[in-house]
Amino acid sequence: MNLFVKYGWFALFIAILGDILIPFILAPFYKGYSHMLMSISALGNPKSPVRGIFNFWMFTEGLLFLLSLPSIYHYFSSVSKPLTNAVILFIAIFAVGACIFTCLFSVNETKEVVTTASKIHGIGSVIGFMLFLFVPLLLSILEFKCHEIPCGVISVVSFIFAMIFFVLFVMSDKSEFANTIIANEGLWQRLNILFMYIPLAVISVRNIL
Repeated sequence: MNLFVKYGWFALFIAILGDILIPFILAPFYKGYSHMLMSISALGNPKSPVRGIFNFWMFTEGLLFLLSLPSIYHYFSSVSKPLTNAVILFIAIFAVGACIFTCLFSVNETKEVVTTASKIHGIGSVIGFMLFLFVPLLLSILEFKCHEIPCGVISVVSFIFAMIFFVLFVMSDKSEFANTIIANEGLWQRLNILFMYIPLAVISVRNIL
């Protein structure tokens, strides 16, 4: 078996686990950082004391997602190549636009400061997240086609919750929601990411075990 196919599931699981845990590990070293109010990518802003470590991780995470693609393709391509190709494409764009671009083009500490780098970061992240948002939905169809009903249901439910938290994340930036619970940008982003990742985490663990 091709090494990329064999070990891709480990790369996928490490990327998912790291993206969830590393912000919590780094945040205590960044005075004033708020998980509730600030985006994850703010850890890589030019004034962040953990910028180097965070950006190195984001680059690594992007590579890990890319290394997982052969495993995903090998597992689902016999079920539906068009759907599998879409999943592969969406994850690849997310890996580059929302992970590797985060390393190369940092956001600023506040959104009031806009630079060319922050604009490129914003475009890459928006495109990456919007496409990745539909990965759970596509996976649910593939899982149902494989007669993996429980995993299919998990993927559908994950897609619904990911969509809800993505909408809240987008709304959190609007001035009319300032000083309300909707303004918790960091919270909604983390929950959005969690539910986008759950179906892939389930599939990776299933194949590793």
